Amino acid sequence: MPYRKQIQYCKITIHPTEAGDDSRYTTTDVGESFLEAIRTEDWQQVSDVLTTHSPHYSAFLDTLREVEPADLDTLLERLEELQDQTPYSFNQTSVEVLGDWAERLVRVQRNAFTGRYYETDQSDTAWAFCDVLLEAYDDLEQTTGVNLRQRYLSIPHLRESVCERTRQARDRFDKTLVDVCQQNVGKLELSGAPLDTAAKDAALGIKQIERADGGALVSTSQSTQQVMAGVELYDKKYYYLAVYDRDITVEQEDA
Repeated sequence: MPYRKQIQYCKITIHPTEAGDDSRYTTTDVGESFLEAIRTEDWQQVSDVLTTHSPHYSAFLDTLREVEPADLDTLLERLEELQDQTPYSFNQTSVEVLGDWAERLVRVQRNAFTGRYYETDQSDTAWAFCDVLLEAYDDLEQTTGVNLRQRYLSIPHLRESVCERTRQARDRFDKTLVDVCQQNVGKLELSGAPLDTAAKDAALGIKQIERADGGALVSTSQSTQQVMAGVELYDKKYYYLAVYDRDITVEQEDA
C-alpha cells in the first residue's frame, strides 16, 4: 500500500514514484480549489478554505466574533482559555500572524489607531451611516478652549471609528461619505487641507495581498499611507470633515 502523507492546511498529498526512489507532489480537490482561489485573487474563497481546514485560523475568527472589537491581549486571553479544551495552542506571535492574514484576506480589519480587531460585514445591506457618523464625530471632537470645539475633524480618524462601530469595509465608508456630502450640501463640508504630521498617530498600517511576478507569486504589503488617505471628489482629495447641520440623510443604493 503506497505511503501517503497529508499536510493539514493545504491538503498536499505526497506519493512515491513507481520506482519508489523519489516522491512527487499532487494536490487534493481542496488544494486545487485553494490554488484556484489564489490565481483568481478570490481572497474570500481563500479565507473560506482556511476557515474549514485550518483549526487555528477558524479558532481565531470564532473567538474574535465572540469578543469583538478586541485588542490583541483580549483575543489572546480568550484563546488561551479555550485552548485547554483543544490540542491547539496560541501565543502573541501566532495571534498577530493569524490577524495579519485575516486582514489581508479581507475577513477582518484592525483599527489603525487603537489596534482593535473586528470582523467585517461582507453584505451590502443598508446601514445607519449618518447616525454612526455623527456619534463618531461627537466622540472624536476635541475641546480646544472654553466652550470651543474643533470643528474640522480628520477623515482617517472618523473612518477608523465608524468602520469599527459598523463592521464595514473602509472603501464602503469612503463611498458613502462622499454620497452623504453630495446630498447634504451646506450641512457638511469637506476640507482639502493635507494632513501634516497626523500619519505618526497611525500605529498600524493596512495589510494587503496581491499576485505578483506574472502571477507566479503572491506579495503582501503594509502601509500607513492608506490609513491616512482622504476621500476623493471631482478629482480632488479631502482630509477633513466639518458638520454644520446635524439633520443629514443619505439615499443608499439597493444591494
